[in-house]
Amino acid sequence: MSSVIRKISIGVDYKNEAMHYSVGQQVYGGHEIAYILVDGEDHSYNVYIKKDNEVMPWKKFNHNMAVSVEYDLEY
Repeated sequence: MSSVIRKISIGVDYKNEAMHYSVGQQVYGGHEIAYILVDGEDHSYNVYIKKDNEVMPWKKFNHNMAVSVEYDLEY
């Protein structure tokens, strides 16, 4: 089953010290998070940003990190 990731949180302490990334969030000088995808080959989480309709990779988190995933329930 293919699911759309809406938000990921990186870090062991979810409430106090984790970094949170959500689709639609404004980041990095006027860019917006466009997609959060899982790479099936290395099981990493990849964050893509867009600005002026140009989408580019921004961050990659490997499977060894503490990751909490929230899926988009509107599909």
